[in-house]
Amino acid sequence: MNTTDVSAFLDADQLNYLSSHAPFYYTPRTAILDWLPDHFFALAVPVVAYWWLSLVFHLLDVSGWRWLDKYRIHDSAEVQSRNLVTRMQVVWAVLFQHAVQTALGIWWIEVKPTGAEIDHVANMLHMAPLVASTVRRVFGEQYGEQLLAEKGAHALYTLYWWAIPAAKFLLGTFIIDTWQYFLHRLVHTNSYLYRKFHSYHHRLYVPYAYGALYNHPLEGFLIDSLGALVAEKIGNLSTREAMFLFGISTLKTVDDHCGYSLPWDPLQWFSGNNADYHDIHHQVIGIKSNFSQPFFVHWDVLLGTRMTRKDIEARKQKQKEKQLKSQ
Repeated sequence: MNTTDVSAFLDADQLNYLSSHAPFYYTPRTAILDWLPDHFFALAVPVVAYWWLSLVFHLLDVSGWRWLDKYRIHDSAEVQSRNLVTRMQVVWAVLFQHAVQTALGIWWIEVKPTGAEIDHVANMLHMAPLVASTVRRVFGEQYGEQLLAEKGAHALYTLYWWAIPAAKFLLGTFIIDTWQYFLHRLVHTNSYLYRKFHSYHHRLYVPYAYGALYNHPLEGFLIDSLGALVAEKIGNLSTREAMFLFGISTLKTVDDHCGYSLPWDPLQWFSGNNADYHDIHHQVIGIKSNFSQPFFVHWDVLLGTRMTRKDIEARKQKQKEKQLKSQ
């Protein structure tokens, strides 16, 4: 490390700021739960998140609240009559996938330092020379020095605690989306793979929350479980960063299959890839569209596989016009 670059803008007050401030989400505890090491907690988070949110939507399904009807994508009778698999079959299949992904995680996971085991101040100081040289290059030597003297510690703090974790999270979502899009598209365009594996998931013609991970076991392993581990590895995520990514990914997957278009649901504000978007994919008219999951729709947009409700209406209108002309 270039100590001159560091000492040039990190005086005693700024060093004290770095050592005495941490974001609200940070805890120095080496384990978030005293009785469970973080690397095992990271494996439990997606399982707990899956069944917790599934239970919330199941309670809505059985509530009988009429005010919910306007938010349902399909009515309850359609859910029961059009699906080709019983709910208990779905439950057992998902439990099996969770068992497989947990076993895979135990084999894969690396025990990494957490909490106070990590010297965060040293990590920020390690970045200081690069930050200093970048600021000087962008703003010039004189103004750059002034900025570093006034805001250097705040810049390091923001970069370390917010910008880098956010960038790693977005990289993780991109990797998961990319992995799932191309494998998902493959199992639809290859008739053998669809018939042998992916058709299991489409037995749920009308999706519901806890059927989100109803898959053939091999498909669940390759597309869902392995994709998450690849994202964790390439993104170089810490244990707690992986925990957060896996938790949000799971909640998003469940929400995308929930069967409700809810205006107050934050997971449906996340992007255009929501329950209504994915429901189109489960219908005959959209089965070769909307392969993106679980986060964003960029691959569908870029590769021409996106279908919206407006597209469906336009297609139906063309069919009606064609029929009228042929009469």
